[in-house]
Amino acid sequence: MSSERVVLVTGGNRGIGRAIAERFVRDGYRVAVTARSGEGPEGTLTVRADVTDAASIDAAFTEVEAKLGPVEVVVANAGITKDTLLMRMSEDDFDSVVATNLGGAFRVVKRASKAMLRARFGRVILISSVVGLYGSAGQVNYSASKSGLVGFARSLTRELGARGITANVVAPGFIETDMTAELPEETQKQYKASIPAGRFATPDEVAGVVTWLAGDDAAYISGAVIPVDGGLGMGH
Repeated sequence: MSSERVVLVTGGNRGIGRAIAERFVRDGYRVAVTARSGEGPEGTLTVRADVTDAASIDAAFTEVEAKLGPVEVVVANAGITKDTLLMRMSEDDFDSVVATNLGGAFRVVKRASKAMLRARFGRVILISSVVGLYGSAGQVNYSASKSGLVGFARSLTRELGARGITANVVAPGFIETDMTAELPEETQKQYKASIPAGRFATPDEVAGVVTWLAGDDAAYISGAVIPVDGGLGMGH
């Protein structure tokens, strides 16, 4: 029964991660979220973790395992941006974004894979972005980290696919969050003009795709990139 399953969402205290955690709670899963600060939504267990630090990830998993059981569904969502043009981008701007967005997924999934292999069941869901494949000026670091998740999921599928473990990528486009709300109205208008759907997505529209991938209906889907972008990145 999927409702018995234990889910861990990284960065589940705000934005898309929070919506994903809420949706899993609504669907009856046992849900834990990692957060550097703040709390996850009602009905979740919040554990402190920094995805750039393997020891902190290990401690977070140990706490979740003790309180909820082995993690069967992991959603690697924690991410940061440090946007600037390539000529102005510092080594740290690049390294820290890649260490969090791509390295963080590696550390979290590696720790989760132990229990998944024992259970011969697992769902790995990596939250990428439309710019991972579509590209975006001023986001060389971010888009490189997000496209890296595609190769990660596909290699993982080849390694673990025969053990009942799937690995997929969800690539959201523009989503209504605090971040997009801060954009000037004119900028928002320009963005919406480039999206065939003519609007931003709600965080719940991303969450619905994630929970579907975690469920039994998606058991034979692995190594896929699923865009939730209103048609913005078609063909990428």
